[in-house]
Amino acid sequence: MTSREEQVLERIDRARRRKARVREEHITMAHGAGGRATQTLIEAVFLDAFRNPLLEPLEDGAVIQVPAFTAPGGACARLAFTTDSYVVSPLFFPGGDIGDLAVNGTVNDLAVCGARPLYLSAGFVLEEGFPVEDLRRVAASMARAAAAAGVAIVTGDTKVVQRGKADGCYVTTAGVGLLDRDTRLGVARARPGDAVLVSGPIGEHGVTIMLARGELDIEADVTSDTAPLNGLITALLQATGAVRCLRDATRGGVATILNEIARASGVAVVVDEDAVPVRPDVRGACELLGIDPLYVACEGRVVVVVAGEAAEEALAALRGHPLGAGAAIIGRVAADPPGLVLLRTAFGGTRIVDVLVGDPLPRIC
Repeated sequence: MTSREEQVLERIDRARRRKARVREEHITMAHGAGGRATQTLIEAVFLDAFRNPLLEPLEDGAVIQVPAFTAPGGACARLAFTTDSYVVSPLFFPGGDIGDLAVNGTVNDLAVCGARPLYLSAGFVLEEGFPVEDLRRVAASMARAAAAAGVAIVTGDTKVVQRGKADGCYVTTAGVGLLDRDTRLGVARARPGDAVLVSGPIGEHGVTIMLARGELDIEADVTSDTAPLNGLITALLQATGAVRCLRDATRGGVATILNEIARASGVAVVVDEDAVPVRPDVRGACELLGIDPLYVACEGRVVVVVAGEAAEEALAALRGHPLGAGAAIIGRVAADPPGLVLLRTAFGGTRIVDVLVGDPLPRIC
């Protein structure tokens, strides 16, 4: 590297080592986008207040040892526990709605922990005046999604607020899953030489939501990719024991996930732009909107980091499942520069892919 490049990388590294601090006096939409503002909010407010060994990894769910319950063979059971809230607008969109989105999102957060999802809770905040028929549609969608994922919704809560105090319907789900195998996964486990895969074309959910709002004069035949990934992930974990990390690329997209991996593991992630699968209509819509598909949310795609020698085996396992038919190896893990994601562009250059800044697509989940 040139001296100038080294200076830039050193400045980036110094900035990332600084203690997280929320500089805004009020919450903005960017704090919910899944990018830099969200990470700062989580680290400076929530992690600072609730810090404990189970929370500190900041994974999609916590893995908990349960000594009071003995698993087969006398070992303590390992459970995964997660929670998420859904405020998507509009509530109903091509390919799904807030109901199946809530179920699939929580199932996926458990699955990327290596767990077998079992039980969910569902909490509803309803606005006065919300149509009961729409609520029936949401509940029916959740029931179908739960049946498809093999989980049960076993408890819940309902609250109603005055007209104008919400946006129709918000849903919060929590989930519990069982880790059947001694799988150790996490964003801090990537190593130089590992391969990075994605289970299919990216950006479909975020683009679908944006177009469904009808605010843009853009027509595209795009539907959300919302789907339960537990079956796909089970097939992957059965095929190879070399998986290091699994993350579903929701808010902030694939780029934000890769940055979390690079930062937590102290490695570089090098991505080939031509290898990243993006459907033509999604790419076209992103170009018109001025958005990079790498930052656009998915709701049915998983990012996989696997030991380099097992890359083809993992790819075959993903492609052998209907939800992974479009899987691809998109990059590799390198030692330097640590903590950064680099994109090898189609033009032969290389650029840094940073964490998402701002909120180009608000309220997408």
